[in-house]
Amino acid sequence: MAQTRFVKSVVANAEKIEVQMPWARGVRRAAMIARRNTAQRKLKSA
Repeated sequence: MAQTRFVKSVVANAEKIEVQMPWARGVRRAAMIARRNTAQRKLKSA
């Protein structure tokens, strides 16, 4: 009985949460990728 109530509360909370996926972040992610690519270019030329 308590287990089904727990499972129902977990499912209800999981439906409420909006998780931001990495590919949906837009500008912030693009800036991070640009920084990473710049760092790799510096390492290759050294």
